[in-house]
This record gives sequence, structure tokens and C-alpha cells, in this order.
Amino acid sequence: MEFLIGVVVIGGIILSSMIKILNDWERGVVLRLGKAVGVRGPGLILLIPFIERMLKIDTRTVAMDVQPQDVITKDNVSMQVNAVVYFKVVSPLEAITKIEDYYFATSQLAQTTLRSVMGQYPLDDVLEHRDKINGALQGILDKHTEAWGIKVTMVEVKQIDLPKEMQRAMAREAEAERERRAKVISAEGEVQRAQKLQEASNTLSESPSALQLAYLQTLTEIAGDKTNTVIFPMPLDIIRPFFEMNKKN
Repeated sequence: MEFLIGVVVIGGIILSSMIKILNDWERGVVLRLGKAVGVRGPGLILLIPFIERMLKIDTRTVAMDVQPQDVITKDNVSMQVNAVVYFKVVSPLEAITKIEDYYFATSQLAQTTLRSVMGQYPLDDVLEHRDKINGALQGILDKHTEAWGIKVTMVEVKQIDLPKEMQRAMAREAEAERERRAKVISAEGEVQRAQKLQEASNTLSESPSALQLAYLQTLTEIAGDKTNTVIFPMPLDIIRPFFEMNKKN
């Protein structure tokens, strides 16, 4: 009985080492006596017991968070920057045989590249041209990881933390810029107002009837007011005959 149990256990061990099942997004690098002999999968994989073994590789895109890095920009501004790197394994064989730990290596490379690239730009470019920086980071990382069978598909700078004094200085600068724009808009409004008044004045001077209508409209608005004292402007054309009569007398 004990012999039978031992046979079953040994058979189970051999069977488990011989049969492997890989998901659709997994690939297996097969090593035969320590030598890589190929990539298999997905699906059912049969191995030679005690001679072959398999290392599984996930070929899906990985989103790797790059830890915040202390960066000094080209114009000597200190800040902290973190990013996220999207990459995937395109050659499982190279990812196993060319690098010890491709995930750790990609992470370290991303950190050093982030510090190096960000230090090549002044602060204004870092804040305004983030897409350009993302493209530069992606190109450098992809070039270096290609030999490891890794494809870097995208790099995004997530957050930029500036010192408190720099944030206050930028806030003051933004406030001054808003005040300048407000003053410019106000001045442009005054210019437009003066132009419209000039046009209205020219129109009224060319048409006496229009002037009389404007005068009557003004009287109507004054009459609708609730003030106790009303001053009526009197055109000189109306009172000039009375002055002439006084002169004759």
C-alpha cells in the first residue's frame, strides 16, 4: 500500500513537471539542461521531465510607476518629478537571456533617464512642452531596452512638485499677468467707446432732426426719474430769438 502511494506521488510530480498550461498572454521560455531552446505557448506545453524547465513571461503591457526624482533644470530650479512608463515584452527569449531582471532594469533606467532629460530643459519648457519631454524619454528608453526584448510604448510625466517659494513667485507672476491683461482690455474698451461716441457725434451734427430726437429722448428719460429737481437743457436755437428781441427793444 505504501509502495502504491509512493508511485502515485512520484507520478504526480513527474506529470506536473511535464504538463504546463499557458494563458493567451503568456509565453514560456524552455530551458533544456540550462540552455534556452525556444519559446512556446500559449496553450498546453509538454516538457521532458527533469531535463526541461520553463520560465513564464507575461507579454501584456505593464504600467510601471517611476518614483519621484530630484531634478535640477537647466536654469537651476530644483523640483521633484515622477512619471509612468508603459512597456511590454516583445521577445521573451531576450528578456530572459539578455538581462537578469528586465522589470528592475527598466525601472532603474527610467529613473536615471528622467533625471537626465529633465535637466536639459529650463523650467518654462518643462511646464509648457511636456509632450516633447515625454517623446524624448520614450525614445531614449526604447533605444536602450530594445536589446532586452522590451518595447517602451509610452512615457508620461505625471506630476511636477516645485518648491514653495517658486510656487509663490509663479503665483505673483500669474496675478501680474492677469492685471496687465485686465488693464489692456479696459484700455481697448475705452478706445472703442471713444470711437463710437465720435461716430455718434458726427451723425448728430450732420442731422439736426436726429439731434432733436436725441434731445427728446433725454427729456423722456429725465421725466421718468424720481428725483425732485429736474434741469432741462435748452438748445440755443430755441432761446436765440428771445435774445434778439431784447436787443431790438
